[in-house]
Amino acid sequence: MIRSLLYVPASAERFIAKAHERGADAIILDLEDAVARSEKASARAKLSETVRRVGQNGAKVFVRINADLDMIRLDADAACKAGAFGLFVPKVQSPVTLQELEALLDNAERSLNRDKTLLVPMIEDAGAVFDARTIARATPRVFALITGGEDLATALGAEPSPEVLTPPKLLVHYAAKATGVLSFGLLRTVADYNDLAGIEKSVREARMHGFDGASCVHPAVVPILNRGFSPSEKEVDSARRIVTAYDDATSKGLGAIELDGKMIDEPVYQRAKALLAKVRS
Repeated sequence: MIRSLLYVPASAERFIAKAHERGADAIILDLEDAVARSEKASARAKLSETVRRVGQNGAKVFVRINADLDMIRLDADAACKAGAFGLFVPKVQSPVTLQELEALLDNAERSLNRDKTLLVPMIEDAGAVFDARTIARATPRVFALITGGEDLATALGAEPSPEVLTPPKLLVHYAAKATGVLSFGLLRTVADYNDLAGIEKSVREARMHGFDGASCVHPAVVPILNRGFSPSEKEVDSARRIVTAYDDATSKGLGAIELDGKMIDEPVYQRAKALLAKVRS
């Protein structure tokens, strides 16, 4: 499971130094919005060191690269050579961007003899929302989809409120699930990180919809995401009982059964199995 993904500016030593202590399942080293243009080259040059440092406790390390044509290839090549698990690719509007990155990564990986670098397209404008399923299918390297709430709201000329962001974020979520990749996000902006009660509520809502995890920009949010996207002991116990009871019933030639006053049929059984698989992963 990747429940929590913590953004860390790739140029900020004070954040990099403690990133591995925050308990996040993944760290996103940010070369884009969190890094001044004058600092981008320096942050890129240090990736081989920073990727190792932030991942030293086992967190998967992604790098959010820049979308600008003069930087996207340089960032992607440096992140791959630094050993990043994957790339967050901002402002993706078509499969072409991902396919061009795939060709670049293929060449770099052959020389490094490393596993494939995975891709997380960031959906950040209205057209990309409607093309999200095509984007997700651009290459087998696509690992997950995520919607960039602030950029999307800006592109729409709108406010990044839950009311505005919920419809497009759900559309991107459906595209992820339709194509078999992970879906990251909350139905709100990540910028308002002080509203911990609101974030906790949003995590419950996101998990109810089937989101797999979410990103955050402050370490105080990490434990909320880890807790909220983890099945509770009660849920795990219920899932085990459902699987056991249904397996027993089907071995006797039965179909739907009753358990604790509820009907248990194939979809319920499959949800229970999926939950248990997450716990084991």
